[in-house]
This record gives sequence, C-alpha cells and structure tokens, in this order.
Amino acid sequence: MKAALVGADGALLHEERRPTGRERGPEAVVATILDFAAELRAIGEQRYGQPAAAAGVGVPGVLDEERGIAVFAANLGWRDVPLRALLAERLAGTPVALAHDVRMGGLAEGRIGAGEGARRFLFVSLGTGIAGAIGIDGRVDPGAHGSSGEIGHIVVRPGGPVCGCGQYGCLETVASASAVGRAWALASGDPEADAADCAKAVESGDPRAAAVWQEAVSALADGLVTGLTLLDPGVMIIGGGLAEAGETLFAPLRTAVRERITFQRLPSIVPAALGDTAGCLGAGLLAWDLLSTEVSA
Repeated sequence: MKAALVGADGALLHEERRPTGRERGPEAVVATILDFAAELRAIGEQRYGQPAAAAGVGVPGVLDEERGIAVFAANLGWRDVPLRALLAERLAGTPVALAHDVRMGGLAEGRIGAGEGARRFLFVSLGTGIAGAIGIDGRVDPGAHGSSGEIGHIVVRPGGPVCGCGQYGCLETVASASAVGRAWALASGDPEADAADCAKAVESGDPRAAAVWQEAVSALADGLVTGLTLLDPGVMIIGGGLAEAGETLFAPLRTAVRERITFQRLPSIVPAALGDTAGCLGAGLLAWDLLSTEVSA
C-alpha cells in the first residue's frame, strides 16, 4: 500500500508505504486501509494544523464508483466492500472518492505527467497484468459500468493461453511483465528468471530472449492498434514494470505499431513519467477534483 498527503498543486507533502497483508484475509486488509488512512489524517493535522480536506483511494478489481463499493478483487478476496462509506466514517466525515488504481495512475500521468497537455490519451500499465485508462480533457473516463480501459482483456491471440477472465489469448497472457517472465523462464531454463532478465538478455544479443521479446512486442502492438483505432488518442503512455526496459521496449514497439496502421493517425508513444508515485498523485488529484465538484454543486 502507498499513501500520501498531496497539495492542491499536486506536490507530494508526505508519503508512506506498508504491506497489504492480504495473507491475513480480506477483512484484515480493509482494517489496515482504515488504520492507514486515519494515521495519515492525524499526520496532516499535526503538521499543517488541519486534517486533509478530502481523500482519494485507488483499489484494484471491479468497482462501483458511484456507490463507492469495491465489487470484486480476486487478489484481495473482496466482494461488495462498502469502502467509501467505511472510510468516510473512520475519517470523521471527510469526503472520499474511490477509483480503480490504474485509472488513478493514468489520471496523474495524463494531467501532470507524460500526457500533460494532451486532450485525449490512453494510459497502459504493463505489470502483473495489463490495464489501461482512457483520458479526455484531463479526466479519466470510468465507463458506464466502471470497467473502461481493460485493454489487457482484448483477445490478440485467439486460442492462446487461458486468462484469469476466462477467455483465451488475452493481451495480458502474452505481453504483461509476468507473461514475459514466464516465457523467458521456460526458454532460458531458469525458473527464477523474470521480464527484467529477459530485457537484459535481449540487450546482450541472446536470440532466445529476442524471440520471447518479439512475441510480446508484436502482441502489444496488436492490442495498442485496436485501442488507437477505437479511441484516437493523441498520446499513448506506457507504464508498469515492463516499461522500465526503456528503448529496448519502446523502439521496436513504435515500429510495430507504425507498421500496423493504415488510415489511423500515429500517436506519440511515450514512457510514463511519474514512476510509482503516479497512484498517490492520482489519488490526490481525485480528492481535489471531488472538492471542486462539491463546491460547484
């Protein structure tokens, strides 16, 4: 878990991290979140003479943002957790905004990070899975049912590896950091190898690594072209663990996307700029947005 106090200008005033502790069960995770939020509120009071004016919280899984409910999160074992209400009660009535964690990172990247100034952007995070955020005019669209941006579940290899969502050949089964790590562990014979090791082997000229990497890049390009065809973004921002490979990823990816488009306009394809602070910054921006909405209402 990462948490921060964020100023109105987007400055990180205080930041803390602690384990999620999901091995203790879903109820314990909720309790830890509530405790963490309360401690952060107390720190704000001590340092600045007043508590935070609002809270933004990002969680994984399926959300009902309108009602503030974490509907389902497989990794945390959550079902229908009224997280916004629980937090508001613990924080003495402080307004709380709840959003998907990747969409919050995308909000920060689109507004004050790599996509700053772009009217339309697509943020894609390449981590254990693949998720995205669709940005328009400095805001991220949650979709009609709270599940927009799930580019990782576009089928790019029909009949391919089974995905946790139940489909076969989803983008994240081929091009996520975990998928690349699994493929390289198999190809290299090293069960401990991961995606970062594969990138290093590509840079050193290993043909086995190059084959694994090329398959991931090819699948990712297919998924991104689907996204840009539907959304016509001015900027595509790529973040997550796999993006840490830098130009080892971005050079062939830009080429692969360029080769696939016909009538579409090629957007800028850039690395995320905010690193692992994007989520906290996005949470802060979400909280400030909530306040401005309440004031205007």
